[in-house]
Amino acid sequence: MGLTPTPPVTAPSAETLLEFPDNRLLIDLCGPNDRHLARIEEALGVHILRRGNQIAVVGGPEAQAEAATLLQGLYARLEQHRPVGPDEVEAALRMGVEPAADVTPAEQLEMFAQGNYELRTRKKSVEPRTDAQKAYVRSLFQNELAFGIGPAGTGKTYLAVAVGVTMLIGGHVDKIILSRPAVEAGERLGFLPGDMKEKVDPYMQPLYDALNDFLPGKQMQKLMEEKRIEIAPLAFMRGRTLSRAFVVLDEAQNATSMQMKMFLTRLGEGSRMVITGDRTQIDLPRGMMSGLMDAEKILKDVKGISFSYFTADDVVRHPLVARIIKAYEIEDNAALARGETEEPRGQYVPRRAFRNDA
Repeated sequence: MGLTPTPPVTAPSAETLLEFPDNRLLIDLCGPNDRHLARIEEALGVHILRRGNQIAVVGGPEAQAEAATLLQGLYARLEQHRPVGPDEVEAALRMGVEPAADVTPAEQLEMFAQGNYELRTRKKSVEPRTDAQKAYVRSLFQNELAFGIGPAGTGKTYLAVAVGVTMLIGGHVDKIILSRPAVEAGERLGFLPGDMKEKVDPYMQPLYDALNDFLPGKQMQKLMEEKRIEIAPLAFMRGRTLSRAFVVLDEAQNATSMQMKMFLTRLGEGSRMVITGDRTQIDLPRGMMSGLMDAEKILKDVKGISFSYFTADDVVRHPLVARIIKAYEIEDNAALARGETEEPRGQYVPRRAFRNDA
C-alpha cells in the first residue's frame, strides 16, 4: 500500500511543507512502506509526498492544516519515546493528537505530585479547585473503581467526565460509557413517547452537557456514531462486559442494590469505573435500600476501590448553593443530636438517605 501520486501543483501555496530533523523518527512516523501516510491520505483526502527529511501535504486548506497538525503531533509522540503504529494513527485520526494530553495515568500522578492538576481536553483545560476535588481526581487515576459521594455542585460527575475524556484522548481507553438510573421514569421507558433516544435523553442531559464542555460538537457526534461514547440508562447495562472503557455511573444513590451489583460486575479488562452520588437525594420508593449506600458498606475495605467525600465547602456552583447545603447540614446535625436519624456515614449527614423519606 503506497502513497497516492501527488497531482501537479500550480502554486507554492497549494502545499504545506513540514520538516522533521530526525530521520529515524521520520521512518517510524511514515510506517512500513509509508502505510501511516497512506492511511492519513485516505482519511483526510490529502496527498502526502516525502522529500528527504521533509513531508509535503497537498489538498484543501482545512485538510492540509489537519494533516499537518496530526503529523506534527505524532512526531512529537515519537520524540517522547512513545510508539506510533496503526492503532495510534487511527486514534489520532479519530480524536486528534495533542502531546500534552497524551500522558499515562502514572505520568499524570507524577504531575499531580508536582502540584499540576490540569486536565486537558479538546475544548478546555479543567483543574480541580478544592483539596477534596484534587484527592478525588487522584483517586480516579490510581484506582480501577472509585466512588465520589457528596452534595450537588461539588464537581463529582464533571471531573469524572473530564478524566474520561483525557484518557480517551490519550488512548488509554477505547470508549466512554456514561449511565444514570432513569428513576423518574421508574425505568419503564417503553411507556414514554418517542423512540428510545427521545425517551432517555431528558434523563441523560446533564451528561451530554459535561461532554459538550470538553469535546467539539462534530467530534462528539462522530464518536457517538462510532459507539466510542455511549450514554444510556442503567437498565441497559445488563449482560454487557465493559472492556477498555471509562465508565461513569451518575446519580448512583437512585440505583437499587441489585442494580448496583449488576453494574459493578460489568467491569472488564482495561476499564475504569467511577460511581457518583448524593445520599441526600434518594428518590427510590420508601423502604428500598440505595445501592450506593449498600456498596459503600460492603466495599469500603476492598483493595483497589476508593471512596472520596465532598461537603458544602467543595461546591463550585453559585455561592448561594453552598450556603443552602450548609443550612441543611446544620439542621441534619441537629436532628441527629435529637435522635431523629441514624448515625450517618461519610463526611456530611445524609438525612434523607437513611430515612428514605424522599
